[in-house]
Amino acid sequence: MKVLLIGPYPPPYGGVESNLAAIRDFLLKRKVPCAVINVTRHRKTEADDVFYPKTSFDLLRLLNRLDYDIVHMHVGGKLSTRLLGLGLVCCLMPGSKTVFTFHSGGYPTSPRGRSTRAFSFTGFVLRRFDKLIAVNSALAVFFRKVGVPDERVSLIAPHSFPEGFSSSNETGTEPMPEKLATFLRTHCPILISVGGLEPEYDLPLQIGVLARVREHFKNAGLLIIGSGRLEAEMRALVASHPDADHILLAGDVPHPATLQAIAQSDVMLRTTFYDGDAISVREALHLGIPVIATDNGMRPEGVHLIPTSNAKALFGAIQQVLVSGKTNNPPNVQADEGNLEAVYHLYEEVLSRSRTTRGKSMD
Repeated sequence: MKVLLIGPYPPPYGGVESNLAAIRDFLLKRKVPCAVINVTRHRKTEADDVFYPKTSFDLLRLLNRLDYDIVHMHVGGKLSTRLLGLGLVCCLMPGSKTVFTFHSGGYPTSPRGRSTRAFSFTGFVLRRFDKLIAVNSALAVFFRKVGVPDERVSLIAPHSFPEGFSSSNETGTEPMPEKLATFLRTHCPILISVGGLEPEYDLPLQIGVLARVREHFKNAGLLIIGSGRLEAEMRALVASHPDADHILLAGDVPHPATLQAIAQSDVMLRTTFYDGDAISVREALHLGIPVIATDNGMRPEGVHLIPTSNAKALFGAIQQVLVSGKTNNPPNVQADEGNLEAVYHLYEEVLSRSRTTRGKSMD
């Protein structure tokens, strides 16, 4: 088995990036060759079979040059015509099988998602893949709505906990940046937010409410993990805040260290204008950390829901959660790579099929 992953590769360490990197690490530890083609504007020096094509022609040349049995494409956000075109090209490559994971849990309820039908270009392309991975049940329903047969759809959650992880071990599997570790040691309670420094995450709402929180919890701190287009604006906003010393914009943090930071926090905040089925929310719940999130119609059970951009509701929820505390018996979460095992077995299933046909129904 030889695998080619296509999608966003860290850094930055968003949910999609972390899942793609976790799959690659899982495969490499099992001596399965795995290359990556990064398709975002974030790029590093090419090394260790991770490629950063600059143009569409460079990407096509890689698809023709690299040796692989399976190409697994990861998409977050929206299904743009450009990405659908890339997916179609992958499906037309001779001698390989294709897998597609769509990480945008909110897409089925978006205007475009609701209007997409089986006869659309989206449906045509998605039906070309040998297997589609839905990260939640809404996406599984969406795939079936656009004509993908049931047997080609697998429901596999994208979160995992790497080998060696334990929520009771503060040092974790990877050294935590000293500034982050110090912030965690010197603040209690910790409010944590994991996502991008992007407009859709309504971070000014979180920053603005901290002053009220600290009136009741004197040593409270707000930890924001992630990077994005608004970094300069957010740093200026924090610098002007009266509690600037108690807000840490940590930037990109490797996924294992992020998991340890979540485990050591008291509340996760997920305030959004638009959001899907956030991996970080499920990770926090799995670790026994209360989550306060904007109601997007698809939050997992146990999340404390608030209206969009409502400071009063956010403060009230934070106060309620901090008074009641974490779950009575926070779980000692150990390494759990069951979802990665499921992806690996899906690859085996796809390869076990006859190679006399690529199995693409031609409508």
